[in-house]
Amino acid sequence: MKQITLAARPNGMPDASIFRFEEVTLPAVSAGEVQLKGLYYSVDPYMRGRMNDKKSYSPPFELDKPIVGGVVAEVTTSKDERFAPGDVVLGSYLPWAEEMVVAADTIRKVDAKLVPPSYYLGVLGMPGLTAYFGLMDIGKPKAGETVVVSGAAGAVGLVAGQLAKLQGCRVVGIAGSADKITMLKEEYGFDEAVNYKTDDLSAAIEKACPDGVDVYFDNVGGEVSDAVVQHLNFFARVPLCGQIASYNDTAIQMGPRITPYLLTRSVLMQGFIVRNYVARFAEGLQYLTPLVAAGKLKYTETIVEGFDKIPEALLGLFSGKNTGKMIVKVI
Repeated sequence: MKQITLAARPNGMPDASIFRFEEVTLPAVSAGEVQLKGLYYSVDPYMRGRMNDKKSYSPPFELDKPIVGGVVAEVTTSKDERFAPGDVVLGSYLPWAEEMVVAADTIRKVDAKLVPPSYYLGVLGMPGLTAYFGLMDIGKPKAGETVVVSGAAGAVGLVAGQLAKLQGCRVVGIAGSADKITMLKEEYGFDEAVNYKTDDLSAAIEKACPDGVDVYFDNVGGEVSDAVVQHLNFFARVPLCGQIASYNDTAIQMGPRITPYLLTRSVLMQGFIVRNYVARFAEGLQYLTPLVAAGKLKYTETIVEGFDKIPEALLGLFSGKNTGKMIVKVI
């Protein structure tokens, strides 16, 4: 079977040369292990940071070792009483491999009849939980407030914006194409949307948020966040979720200094990663699952077919090729 390893560490924007496809033979399944066949593979912006040999919240990927991430898979062989062949399972740190032998403690069963299995990598997975805890725990939206979401057409942003609407907020999304702007307003209930590629950002945000911004869910950073921060209200909250605008920078970019805004307007900005909330994942899923099942929380995916397309799908995140969650489906 094939696996995909990290062949080199990128400098700036990565390309296909940093990935290596290898043919390997699986080991035998031992007690407490299962053999899996991959069905759906998650590609996520945070993976770019793990390609660097730098200290961060997650250790760097090892050179010449398989890249790991979220995978929904089918059990083909089990030597653990908790799993049987045919079970559909989720693992958050499984290798990019067509098949794999893993410890049973690293996976959990999912209900593939309740929602599409790929949803456990998206709205009912890491992105959905990120949106829930970032918005509800840090953003603390109140009815009537204005919430701005950058990266609003992405995996996390779509959920964060809809959750804010369910709290009775005015929601403004920021995205990068006319189609995404239309989608946010017509399909996902955003009150307004701003195109960061064509609009005068600061002016567009001021127009879309006549009463200022109470919560800014920041998935992007860079010039987008520089523009939003100018319009924060007193006691605004900023869940700092992602900074995809700078993930491929080779030098620190200088922008407007935002700390005066935070100070003079008593703004709370808090960075977080979803792993901070592991002990509360059940709470998040208990909140999100009924909303998805009832159609009150909509979701979309960009599905790329073919194991060999995983690197291409990951690189596509940095040029905005995805709407919602980017998923690779094995065919």
